[in-house]
Amino acid sequence: MQERAQMSHHHGGDVLIIGSGAAGLSLALHLAREQRVMVLSKGPITEGSTLYAQGGVSAVLDQQDSVQAHVRDTLEAGAGLCEEAAVQQTVSHGPESIQWLLDLGVPFTREPTPDGRVQLHLTREGGHSHRRVVHAADATGRAIEMTLVEQVRRHPNIQLFENHIAVDLITTRKLGLPEPRCLGAYVLNLDSQEVEIFQAPAVVLASGGASRVYLYSSNPNGATGDGIAMAWRAGCRVANMEFMQFHPTCLYHPKAKSFLISEAVRGEGGRLLLPDGTPFMHRFHPRAELAPRDVVARAIDHEMKRLGVECVYLDISHQPADFVKGHFPTIYERCLEYGFDLTRDPLPVVPAAHYTCGGVMTDLKARTDLPGLYAVGEVAYTGLHGANRMASNSLLECLVFAREAARDIQARAHQTEPAPRIPPWDESRVTDSDEEVVVSHNWDELRRFMWDYVGIVRSDKRLQRALRRIELLQGEIHEYYSNFRVSNDLIELRNLALVAEIIIRSALSRRESRGLHYTIDYPQRDPALDGRPTVMDPAGTG
Repeated sequence: MQERAQMSHHHGGDVLIIGSGAAGLSLALHLAREQRVMVLSKGPITEGSTLYAQGGVSAVLDQQDSVQAHVRDTLEAGAGLCEEAAVQQTVSHGPESIQWLLDLGVPFTREPTPDGRVQLHLTREGGHSHRRVVHAADATGRAIEMTLVEQVRRHPNIQLFENHIAVDLITTRKLGLPEPRCLGAYVLNLDSQEVEIFQAPAVVLASGGASRVYLYSSNPNGATGDGIAMAWRAGCRVANMEFMQFHPTCLYHPKAKSFLISEAVRGEGGRLLLPDGTPFMHRFHPRAELAPRDVVARAIDHEMKRLGVECVYLDISHQPADFVKGHFPTIYERCLEYGFDLTRDPLPVVPAAHYTCGGVMTDLKARTDLPGLYAVGEVAYTGLHGANRMASNSLLECLVFAREAARDIQARAHQTEPAPRIPPWDESRVTDSDEEVVVSHNWDELRRFMWDYVGIVRSDKRLQRALRRIELLQGEIHEYYSNFRVSNDLIELRNLALVAEIIIRSALSRRESRGLHYTIDYPQRDPALDGRPTVMDPAGTG
């Protein structure tokens, strides 16, 4: 076996942020006034879930609304599993978070008032009792991400590393040192194909969720659960991974790659119809189309299976054409590309994996179990979402917990220990792969059985089948990882397989139906499990 020289670039700074969405970039801007920040992005800096978020950011900005009402709605959507302190912290900081974005220049949609002033336009989405969703037409995520990117690129204290994917966290435990601490990460530079060292006293996971574990997903390709998997391997607990949110309405078209049709379309009067034009949501929930997402997704899944059809339809053509084009310009244009006129045609839609409600356990300052390691955004379990995320609370969580993490990191900046020497990545016993088909086959098999067996509706039998398959795949992937040089696809497959196993084991351990976890073997909610998240511990207690 040909040996390779053990050379490794070494990068140092005060803070390493893994991820470049709303959570990572907000945090970088908060920190950069006083600290040197390194931000990693797997691909181009904008290519993450934030860019594709259409709906908006929820915040109490209307006089008819209240923090108490927003808290109450969130707790109800979370189905008895939200941690109220996390909900209160997030919701109460909503208005100042929106003001911060406005100060940065995010172009939120505005509307004239009767007295001639201009104010932010607020829309309403599923689960909300009031209009409280601030948005930039139907491309809010893009507006926020591009504004943050512009600010970050200009800041002298922020270094951006695009096309860099983290392989694993570096911890004192891996170096044989006694005090547990995160020291940095080994990172694959996708341009040079070299594994480099990134070292910092504070490391933040802002790497997003894991929805690409499923065959159909609204997420970009990079949502492969990397941060969750790395934190687990570093010894951190993970919670509530059985609660994977399926967005009810993604465009059903072979070339659309599950293009998401915003919940705001239903918020502005869109109706869900069977293929014969019959509405059906009133049979499943008093709020009909404005029911929480889990109810809507399960209703669509039920009707598709009952009728043996491939999709249902979302229709807003009864609204004036100018209203539809004005509120949903991006969706309107994209649908035209696929041959659908939103102002005239019902759109074919199906549910698709959309948001990871569980994640790496943190406290209210975004600290994980491992000193020096933080988690912010979709990668984290803060207790905000419980058993189901309410629409537009996710971007708010990114903004609020980014600020909390920044405050804690800055408060601890003077407490850092001398940095130990980190050995270079060892590639002396591996070769280049001659069997890439193994990775692509396992990737496809994993996502397919997760969709079939661990999807919207589950059973013990389906979950046991999935567990047997994931255990076989884990063995193959481990052998492959041990023998061949790392690649982007291999890193993501290894992480996805680990996250899939955690999802399956979490689902098996919850013997009830609640929120996003629905099993035909235990169809009722168990009141004894109120307030009890599913905590999985890599040390062996789950």
